[in-house]
Amino acid sequence: MKIPEKTINRLSVYYRYLYFLSQQGTDSLSSKNLADLVGSNPSQVRKDLSYFGGFGKTGKGYSVLDLKSQIARILGLEKGRKVAIIGMGNLGSALAGYKGFEVLGFKITAVFDNNPQKIGKKYKGKICQDIAEFPSAVKNDGIEMVILTVPSEVAQDIARIIVNAGIKAILNFAPVHLNVPKEVKVSEIDLASELKSLSFFVSGHQYLRKGLLTEKLK
Repeated sequence: MKIPEKTINRLSVYYRYLYFLSQQGTDSLSSKNLADLVGSNPSQVRKDLSYFGGFGKTGKGYSVLDLKSQIARILGLEKGRKVAIIGMGNLGSALAGYKGFEVLGFKITAVFDNNPQKIGKKYKGKICQDIAEFPSAVKNDGIEMVILTVPSEVAQDIARIIVNAGIKAILNFAPVHLNVPKEVKVSEIDLASELKSLSFFVSGHQYLRKGLLTEKLK
């Protein structure tokens, strides 16, 4: 049975809300409660969870702690994932100090750059290493994932170094598509494009009124 990628994406959202609910001391919730929190519907929540077995009890809902633990297991977060950031510009530096990663199962263990003025400098308690040291760091420190925040013109070259070091998962903030082997998963986040899309809905309201957008876009 093939599990839809959108289901995996939704599981990560469920986990985030379950984490915060557990911090607030919430003991249980229903599929409707969870659906309302994430902007979905109860049947979608139940369908997503059904891919991985039975959760909760009819009429009693889900245990927040148990469901959070089960989703963490499914997503491979129970022991935490070691993550490196490559590219210590403004965005990379900001992400290095983001506290939300660790509480959700990710630990930034190393940061890298190829700029001599940045190498050796401390970023949020982590000393920036030369990108040339990345392969050995992967081997010695058990790095499993990479957040890539480099300029677009060097992103493909850096991606090649990442892949050759054995990394199978990249979160790419560079505004360029990366060509990688099919066994390597790349999630691409183009902040500028997302803002442009939002800008359309701010300034393009006349298209909505004229019915020129499809129902799906609405």
